[in-house]
Amino acid sequence: MTDARRHDSGLAVEDRGHVRLLTLDRPERRNALSTGLQADLVEELLRVVEDGVRAVVLTGNGPAFCAGFDLEEIRAADERGERFRPPMNRAGRAVFEVVTETPVPVIAALNGPAVAGGFELALACDLRVASPAVHVALPEAAIGMGANFGSVVLPKRIPVGIALELLFTGDPLAAEDAQRWGLVNRLVEPAAVLPTALELADRIAANAPISVRRMKETAVKALELPLWQGLRLDVGPNPYLSEDRKEGIAARLEKRAPRWTGR
Repeated sequence: MTDARRHDSGLAVEDRGHVRLLTLDRPERRNALSTGLQADLVEELLRVVEDGVRAVVLTGNGPAFCAGFDLEEIRAADERGERFRPPMNRAGRAVFEVVTETPVPVIAALNGPAVAGGFELALACDLRVASPAVHVALPEAAIGMGANFGSVVLPKRIPVGIALELLFTGDPLAAEDAQRWGLVNRLVEPAAVLPTALELADRIAANAPISVRRMKETAVKALELPLWQGLRLDVGPNPYLSEDRKEGIAARLEKRAPRWTGR
């Protein structure tokens, strides 16, 4: 069963069973993140649990995944004399922060280049699928921006020296090199990017939703903790005390597909 809708901001939403496909649909602007698009993306991600979504795939329409923040919108606001607020000093939630805190796994299907805030958006996702034709880059230093999210996250994902070179120079990183540094999970032909991401999402969605949510929250929060503290984290829903644990064991012993209830 599918349920499709589109926001005026250019965000297309399609629910395929327990998988939500979010498509940045502003190809004429290389899917630049306008204020409205960011707000709608945040809203859709905040609703995933109440809507029964177990995995999210985020992609773009057209030749680019995302070109970052909408510079034309920012310039127009500057010309109107409006005050520019840094990403973490705004009234609404920062979109990258919401992506990282989404309770279910988020997979980026990189259909094209992911540049500036577009690369930061991909970095905020849990998994990334790309083709060899794709490149990523953080060119903010060349336009006087800050790459706040990328400056914090990229050195945690790859060797610090490599991350700093990318930040300082703004040079692009080819998808094959991104995979070599662990930034890309699957490298496939262009036509296979979205199908591969959706197949991966389906495999995740077939597992116990409580277990997957627990694993994501534990992994993210334990990343910077000493081992003994990470092992004692008790975050998210507890699968050990759930009805799904009993169902999962019964299904395995009875050699049938489990019927998850999320309880």
